[in-house]
Amino acid sequence: MKPPSGRKSAKAILLGLGLDNKDGHKRVTRGENFLLLDGSQETHERMTEKAIKFNEKLKSRGKALEEVTKDEFFEIAHEIDM
Repeated sequence: MKPPSGRKSAKAILLGLGLDNKDGHKRVTRGENFLLLDGSQETHERMTEKAIKFNEKLKSRGKALEEVTKDEFFEIAHEIDM
């Protein structure tokens, strides 16, 4: 979908928020198409793994995150058990 003339296209991002942080550490991981915040060490590592796998699937399809349809998004998420 093209943006109206004179406007930049929207940039999509995966945002992960871990709510199980009890150790007081602030965890922030940024990557291509994603930003992950907080969570326990285990949760944060799982979110990071899923975000990386999601990006790999996007690349294998030759698409950017902002180009996938809602159905494609959920299909990829299902494939990686997100």
